[in-house]
Amino acid sequence: MMLVSLVILAASLVVALRLLWKQHRRLTTLHEAIKAGQVHLNSEEGSDLLPVWRPLIASVNALIVENNRLALQSTDKLTQLEATLGNLREAVLVVDEANYIHLANRALRDIFPSARNLVNLRLELIIRSASFLEFVKNTRGGQVLPRQEFEITEGQTVHCIEVSGAPIPSPDGKSQWALFVIHDMTQQRKLERLRRDFVANASHELRTPLSMIKGYVETLVDGHETMPTEERDRFLQTIHRHSNRLHDIIEDLLIISRLESATPGINFEPIELANLLEALGDEYRRRPNAQDHIITVTAAPAVGIIHADPVKLSQVFSNLIDNALKYTPKSSRIELLAHVLDSGDIEAAVRDSGPGIPADDLPHIFERFYRVDKGRSRETGGTGLGLSIVKHIVQLHGGRVWAESEIGQGTSIILRLPRNNPADHARSA
Repeated sequence: MMLVSLVILAASLVVALRLLWKQHRRLTTLHEAIKAGQVHLNSEEGSDLLPVWRPLIASVNALIVENNRLALQSTDKLTQLEATLGNLREAVLVVDEANYIHLANRALRDIFPSARNLVNLRLELIIRSASFLEFVKNTRGGQVLPRQEFEITEGQTVHCIEVSGAPIPSPDGKSQWALFVIHDMTQQRKLERLRRDFVANASHELRTPLSMIKGYVETLVDGHETMPTEERDRFLQTIHRHSNRLHDIIEDLLIISRLESATPGINFEPIELANLLEALGDEYRRRPNAQDHIITVTAAPAVGIIHADPVKLSQVFSNLIDNALKYTPKSSRIELLAHVLDSGDIEAAVRDSGPGIPADDLPHIFERFYRVDKGRSRETGGTGLGLSIVKHIVQLHGGRVWAESEIGQGTSIILRLPRNNPADHARSA
């Protein structure tokens, strides 16, 4: 009798375990369907199904369908919002309560080009600024904050952004998100710094000859009656020299101002570049300050005709030749070169056999008022604007200019110019 009871008990346990295993499998399948957001297809039949199983499946499926509908609605709203804001010039950013990015328009991606796929990333991974993240937190918390400016460092680049924000409810209404409008101020701040530096440098450069002129004139006014003739003549020559320097600085500043204006006055016409270089070479050979230099011109026959402004292009080569004459010793060689590249562009250069330029200075020599040897530049009458003018004119011709130099091996200023008017290229593109 005991044995029979044990057998019945064992059989009951086996049946119960099998039912539990089936129920566990069904619950696992249901859990996976919920996680995947997919409707659970209940095709099982049998007497072992719990009475509440089918109602449970129906309720869960209804919740999955509703959740998917809300998620799709939320996605559609964000998609519509992104489509609306995508073409704005201002950058737009939407973050949730955990600082995950839900919307980032094209303008924001342009500010941070190294992170192209911003959506679903944590904001901290993109903008590493404790002050900005604090601004985001306070804005999401409902504080009314004025527009603020932040500097964001990304590798070697510093972005300057101006941000205004407002809290917004999440699509499901259960949490607080935040929307921000971001203005990229990097270029504007850079231009402001350049403008400040330019004003400071220009003031300094103008102050030097003005101070000299003022000092010598005051001395002449006070002592011209008793001053020896030779000393008075020396004073007048110094005043004349600094007056000329002042005039040259002002003229170069006016030239740069015109070149940077909306109407720089570039008049393109067909010119024989070889003839232009030969004429400049002949002119400079006759100048007294070039008598002790060797000036040569080598232009390949294939250079032919290019479309350029002859006056402005002559100014470019004149500035480069003047620099070579000022900063090279007597008997130095100055070469004017031109040849055709495989691309059809023209490459021209002014090369000298002078002392060369240090490598650290090469990237800066086209900046306004930059001097490799400041004292010597002023002694030779340089304004520090010649190469900046060269760069502006070459760029207005659709070309570029750079320098190559080694200490003791001379310097080459190289120009690459399109053969045709760059405006013609723009019209044919």
